[in-house]
This record gives sequence, C-alpha cells and structure tokens, in this order.
Amino acid sequence: MEHTALELIELGAVFFGLGLLGRLAGKIGLSPIPLYLLGGLFFGTGGVIPLHGIEGFTDLAGEVGVVLLLLLLGLEYSATELMDGMRRSWTAGILDIVLNAAPGAAVALILGWGPVGALVMGGVTYISSSGIIAKVLGDLGRLGNRETPVVLSILVFEDLVMALYLPILTAVLVGVTLLGGLTALGISVAVLAVVLVVALRYGRFVSALVDSPDREVFLLKVLGLALLVAGFASAMQVSAAVGAFLLGIAISGSTAENATKLLEPLRDLFAAVFFVVFGLNTDPASIPPVLGWAVVLAVATTLTKVATGWWAARRVGIGPLGRARAGAALVARGEFSIVIAGLAVGNTMVDDRLAALATTYVLLMAVIGPVGARLVEPVASWVRGRRPAAAPAPSAGN
Repeated sequence: MEHTALELIELGAVFFGLGLLGRLAGKIGLSPIPLYLLGGLFFGTGGVIPLHGIEGFTDLAGEVGVVLLLLLLGLEYSATELMDGMRRSWTAGILDIVLNAAPGAAVALILGWGPVGALVMGGVTYISSSGIIAKVLGDLGRLGNRETPVVLSILVFEDLVMALYLPILTAVLVGVTLLGGLTALGISVAVLAVVLVVALRYGRFVSALVDSPDREVFLLKVLGLALLVAGFASAMQVSAAVGAFLLGIAISGSTAENATKLLEPLRDLFAAVFFVVFGLNTDPASIPPVLGWAVVLAVATTLTKVATGWWAARRVGIGPLGRARAGAALVARGEFSIVIAGLAVGNTMVDDRLAALATTYVLLMAVIGPVGARLVEPVASWVRGRRPAAAPAPSAGN
C-alpha cells in the first residue's frame, strides 16, 4: 500500500474513533478527555495497535490544539473582567496555589524527580480544567447560582497564574540560568501588562483588525494571527499558549463572540488530537507502577480543591450547600494539566515516569470532577439529614 494511502487510513481511523469516543462520553455524562487519552494509549507506543507515519501531522496538530484552547479561553474574558477577578479572588487564589500545588510537588520530590519534576507536577495538580468545569456547570444548570461567580473568579486567577508559570517552566526546561529564568519572567510580566493595557484602551482596534463580515476571511485572519502571535511568543520563550491567551483577551465585544462560535469546532478537533498525541507518547506499561501515587494525588487534591472552594464561598457569605457545590466544581483537572506535562515530556531533566503519572492522574480527576459535581447535592443533603437535631434551648426556670 502507498505511504500516503496508509497515512490517510490511519488518520481517518483516529478521527472516526475520536468521534465514537466523544459520543460515548456524551452518553455517560462525562468529559471526553479521559477517553481521548485512553484512545492514545491504545494506538501509541506499547499499545494494542501502534500507528506509524502520521507523527508529523499529529504533533503539529496537537500544538495547534493547545493554541486554540488558550485562545478561546482568552476570548471568554475581557481585560476588565480579569482585573476585577484578580481583585475579588486573590486571597482564595493564593490558598488555591498553596493547597493544590503542594501535593504534586511533594510526590515528585519523594519519587526523586528533583526540583524540576516538582515544578512540573505542582502545576499539574494545581490547575483546574476550565473547559470541564464550564460544561458541568452548564449541564447542571448552575451558571446562575450564587457560588458560581466565586468558582469563575478562582478559575480566572488560575489562568493568570498560568500566564506567568508557563514561561518560567519553559525557561527551566530549556536549561537557562537563574538570570535567564528571571529574564523570562520579566518578559512575561511585561508582555502581560502591555496586553492588558492595550486590551483596556485599544481593544477595539485589535478587534477591528481581525473582524470581517465574511466568515471565511474572519476565520483565516483570527486563526492566522493566533498562530503568528503564538509563534513569536514561543521564539521569545514566553510560551505559545500564553501568547494565544493574551491575544484572546485583546479581542473583545461582538468580535470575540463571533470568533468563539467560528473557532469552537476547530478547537474541539485539534484539542482532541492533542490529548490523543499525549496518550500516544505514553507507554501503557508505565502506568501500573505509578497508579498508587496517582490515586494518592487524586484523593489529596480532591480534598484540597473542595477546601479551596468551601473557604472562598464562605468568605462571601454563601451557605453550606453552596460552599460544597463550589468546592466540588473545582475538582476536575484536564486540558491544562496535560499541556503542562506535555511541555516536560521527553526533556532530559524530567523523569520518564512523569508522563505516565500525569496521564493516570488526569484520567482519574476528569472522571471524579464531573461525578463529584453531580453527587455533591444529594451527599450534602444526606449528611445534613444524618446530623442530630439541635437540642432545645433551656427554659429560664431551668
């Protein structure tokens, strides 16, 4: 069989298989991310049916998937919303970092992966999945709940932390010196500040640059500019994903809404390829040795995320049931944990087992998160029902 024909058959099988997995995920009410990862494990190195010859396309498509994920995330926020979210949630955001990055970093150090491994795993366990959380809140009809703004504020804070964390991680992984790392951080902070100023004052000009009444022209301009910005950001060691995120922030109003509608199908397609590529690069035989640690991390970080949401909701006067819902909503990990781990895979400073641990952990958390969000109300009601009734107050004569 000709080489091109074989590649087309393999790509067709991958895309069709992703479609079947996505449909299955919808039927059982879960995010498709864990099924995409399992699909990659099935077809990857050490899998049941290894694929060969399409690595060039899938690797580049995976990179485009990351760019589109972060671009559409940026399109969801205006610069004003980001600044307001920072002011409202910075204390909860700091608590979120401390509670949820610590377990991943601690496990990496226990396993002997050193400070670089700790930096990577801390990010993997810290960041919640905005995509999974938004979908679950919408499916459960909780977007109008009192606790939802608290959840969204924490997610906004996490996204801004990622804008600083990813350049630092990228610089560390390429082996720059301390001065180089500080330079990368300085560039990242400067770029973030400039983009926020541009978005606040001149966002309409950026929107006008990419806007067009012709859908085809609009799509080409938005996608082309996103890839250009991501490429230049990567060349400056600021991270392609962060560049795309910042561009999304700079586009506002109806232009951002139209861009989201046009790009969502492309994002879903290329993001699915990204998750499959991560699975392709993970040997299934490497998962059993780290399964125990993945379970430990899943239990620990489920409790720490619930504690984060509970504390943040309590600060603004939300009742116990709302606090429980806020905590459960934050549990899911997904796309960004895999993005972080994907940056480290293959790096000589990172242990080969990290990819397996991250994959197993995300598989668990992408299931635990949506299931926990659905069960939190009946569980909380059951717990309240089990509590003994408060004793009546003593009378004045007693």
